[in-house]
Amino acid sequence: MAKNRVLFLLLIFFCSTAIAQIGGKYTYQFLNLVASPRQAALGGKNFTIYDYDPTSAIFNPATINAKMDNQLSVNYVNYLGDVNYGTASYAYLYDRRTQVFHTSVNYINYGTFDGYNEFGESTGEFGGGEVALSFGYAYNIPFSDFYIGANLKLISSKLEQYTSLGGAVDLGITYYYEDWDLVVSGVVRNAGTQFTAYDEVYEKLPLEVGLGISQQVKDIPIRWHVTLENLQQWKLAFRNTARDETDLEGNVQANDPGFFNNILRHTILGVELFPEGGFNIRLGYNFRRGEELRIEDQRSFAGLSGGFSVKFNKLRLSYTYARYNSAASSSFFGLNLDLN
Repeated sequence: MAKNRVLFLLLIFFCSTAIAQIGGKYTYQFLNLVASPRQAALGGKNFTIYDYDPTSAIFNPATINAKMDNQLSVNYVNYLGDVNYGTASYAYLYDRRTQVFHTSVNYINYGTFDGYNEFGESTGEFGGGEVALSFGYAYNIPFSDFYIGANLKLISSKLEQYTSLGGAVDLGITYYYEDWDLVVSGVVRNAGTQFTAYDEVYEKLPLEVGLGISQQVKDIPIRWHVTLENLQQWKLAFRNTARDETDLEGNVQANDPGFFNNILRHTILGVELFPEGGFNIRLGYNFRRGEELRIEDQRSFAGLSGGFSVKFNKLRLSYTYARYNSAASSSFFGLNLDLN
């Protein structure tokens, strides 16, 4: 069991390259984990969910809106290596025309590990976990279809006997044109710092810039989503020497991703069928995850995700299955409760 969790810690930094930045360079990477089954089904990240779901505000505070009033969302994931994480979100309408407040909590529990010193002697078990408490606010710019929002996050982390405290801000802007049911959003996430370091070195937070657009097709119960992630770092694709090919004459054909391949690694596609119905289906594809986690000469379906939700009166249940590769996948469970 402990060995599985060690493998997970190595994998989480690699998987974060498919949903955030280059793994291992930043602290508090759990801030980039998928927040809900809906986001997971739409490819793992989305900035344009503009409806009743308060979890969407974790990734873009400008999507906080009046439809979220008194909505409670709770989500749970039994992640890789028996690691567990989840989120909870709630929104409150302060002013029916302009202002909505939002709060959320993200947590991750890494479980227990067997500790050893440099001589291989057992030092007992230890654990690790992280949590972020967020307060969000959104405001409709008067006489316009533009909404601005901000999240203020307090972050606490404990890994073995080392602890750290930090803070971050998310800033978002959303354009919602109701006549076309069109949503266009931009966001800057995780702009912040460590207040106290684990030891002596202060580490950077996983800053991200993203854009998104979505629209429900007229007279057809389909909503499509296009998300562009990690725009603060243009080049995400690098040569993988393990995929180089050598011909019979010994000439090496380098696996060097081109311009178009790099664009795709910023792109996530998603679609919702019957998005406003009591039952809906969600599908997504994350190009970066699919490319970086695929296995040569095997059809692993890395990058694909799919899920559904069912509404019972004031309760909506959601489930998503996300594929990473032939050896790793996750199930996401969510509950949305209308407290009105």
